[in-house]
Amino acid sequence: MTRIAHYSAGALLALLAAGVAPANAAGCQLGSSGHGVKHIVYLQFDNVHLRRDNPDVPSDLEQIPSLLHFLEREGTLLANHHTPLISHTSVDILTSLTGVYGEKMGMPIGNTIDYFVGAGSNFTSAFAYWTNPFGSRAPFPSTPVPHMIDQRGKVHPAPWVPFTRAGCDVGAFSLANIELENTTGDIDTVFGPTSSEHNEAHDPSAAVRNKAAADFDGIAIHCAQGSPLCGSSPRAVPDVLNDEPGGYVGFQALFGNKYVAPAINSGNTFVLDLDGNHVTDSSGNDGFPSSFSPTPSQTLGYAAQMLEAGVPVVYLYIEDAHDNHHLASAPIPTDPDGTFGPGEANYVDQLKTYDAAFAKFFARLATKGITKDNTLFVITSDENDHFAGAVAQATPAECDGISAPCTYPAGAKGEVQTRLSGLFQNEFGDTTGFGYDFDSSPGIWINGNPAQNDPVTRKLEREAAGLQGFDPIVGGNNKIMAALADRAEQALLHMITSDPQRTPSFIMFSNPDYFLTESGTPTVGSTACPAQVPPSTTPVAGCFVQTRNFAWNHGDFQSEVTHTWLGIVGPGVREKGRFGEVFTDHTDIRPTILSLAHLKDDYAHDGRVVFEIIKEDALPDSLRDHRELLSRLAESYKQINAPVGKLGIKTLTGISTRALKGDDATYAALEDKIVDITNRRNAIAGRMIAILEGAAFNHQRVNEGEVRRLIDQAEDLLESID
Repeated sequence: MTRIAHYSAGALLALLAAGVAPANAAGCQLGSSGHGVKHIVYLQFDNVHLRRDNPDVPSDLEQIPSLLHFLEREGTLLANHHTPLISHTSVDILTSLTGVYGEKMGMPIGNTIDYFVGAGSNFTSAFAYWTNPFGSRAPFPSTPVPHMIDQRGKVHPAPWVPFTRAGCDVGAFSLANIELENTTGDIDTVFGPTSSEHNEAHDPSAAVRNKAAADFDGIAIHCAQGSPLCGSSPRAVPDVLNDEPGGYVGFQALFGNKYVAPAINSGNTFVLDLDGNHVTDSSGNDGFPSSFSPTPSQTLGYAAQMLEAGVPVVYLYIEDAHDNHHLASAPIPTDPDGTFGPGEANYVDQLKTYDAAFAKFFARLATKGITKDNTLFVITSDENDHFAGAVAQATPAECDGISAPCTYPAGAKGEVQTRLSGLFQNEFGDTTGFGYDFDSSPGIWINGNPAQNDPVTRKLEREAAGLQGFDPIVGGNNKIMAALADRAEQALLHMITSDPQRTPSFIMFSNPDYFLTESGTPTVGSTACPAQVPPSTTPVAGCFVQTRNFAWNHGDFQSEVTHTWLGIVGPGVREKGRFGEVFTDHTDIRPTILSLAHLKDDYAHDGRVVFEIIKEDALPDSLRDHRELLSRLAESYKQINAPVGKLGIKTLTGISTRALKGDDATYAALEDKIVDITNRRNAIAGRMIAILEGAAFNHQRVNEGEVRRLIDQAEDLLESID
């Protein structure tokens, strides 16, 4: 098979700048007359870093120059970009897709989420198809609420709708919840419990069930009305969105490689990656890669095939670069570690494959006339990570990973795992039952869902504040808890959904060296982890296990986790290069895309259009005429409304944590203060975003006096917090 040549960065940029008229789905209407957006390529990485994790080792993006140079030289790379809380793949992607925080779209916690049921709680994955009911397995309620629940109690509006209503097909490859995430509940939601797809997914043979995952998971095309892709396929099914504002009738979709591949690849049952290989699972079945971990070559190859087949909008995801993907080219093919530290030889080798894939992708698109002149490229990472390791111990000294590969001795790499229930038992003698999502910053659902001021809740919160751990990375004991958030603080951080059963009693944000889990860790009373009688906050070292299979933790509030990046290139986008002058977060991605595409959602965003990076003639008059003042308004808005803005971090690490650590009188007084701050913030921020959205999407006039008053009120609110 013909392999696509690897282009140099200079040749690549020349190709991208020289595009000809692209193929495009008939009837698709994107962009303004002066800025013809014909395609949109949205890509979200799993944990690919712009900043260096070891000062001597080039960062992930520095080792992917074909992408980094494209973003910096042809558009804007926003370097002061942030995640919401809790900073996890599911939450981050869904926030980016919708432009709202978890309170409004239903997923504010992590990749798994617990749910109060009966006297206890159960957990479910945050990953499920958009319209799937929440927790579609026992013992969840017989009448479950929507998985993607909005503040109406209905399914949140779907991200593809403005595009399909504008006549544009939307393709998805591995991006959370806009394609099928499993072959159980999702299959039944889309195809029905008596369908042949259901039967394949529930076949007695494991091989057949595995093939069902390759056939149906991870890939979809949501079609516009009259789309030839769905219209010519006997396997297209109704794209059912019963709760969509304004209705959504007469639309179809294709789900899974089994039905998508023939539609986009001339009847073939496969799609090739960028290296000419079939995109397959780990068993060699044509279709979606196993474990939702597609390589760059697989994702970008599938995306190119969709674009070339006339799918103008594609949403994509690519696996992280730091875990051990066991590549055939690995310099150390027998490396047993599950993950790598900065500068390790196999890590550097994996990043070379990323760089090669992006060079091939951009070059291939350019030959089809799909370039920055007619295509909006939006690329980000779901979150950053904390490296659970000691870069100072990397050998040889000052290794850079390029000329001198790094190695990490025992103790210098690997997260520290322990049982949270065992910590409460051994350090405080507390055996209170609770569920939690296994994480570095777990939400905790106390059995029976006691009130926030119940003695059981208050006792467990105070104990959480005092937990101590043994950390091999630092070679001694340290504090596990870094911050605490009960429901009052969760409301301030936009984490309380319209479904009260999925709201945890409190959240324990931890030292990111630790990962708290009941799986694979010593139980209290075992030989490794003896019970402490009487309980003591001096930790038992044997209760803590360091693993070299995982070393990159997120979910926490620390800047190294929540501070990430966003690159935007294309029609209407200014070429500002690396730009860190404005604070942005994932909620801003959605409205910015829609503004450049001249489309609108049927709901209000939490994010705002990042107009500072948009060309003057691509902005509506109401934004252009007040650009500097509205930029000040937007900055003030983000600082009081974004979960990791100044207000959120000050209350989380200050008032909230002091409240949960304190006695009952202190708790009551500080809780009232958090509620008051939240109410004041909501009033100010609500008016701010109404002005920003009105100017961006509804051509509303701006009252400069009101804008200045709101900025002053936001500053007063921030100054009022001790």
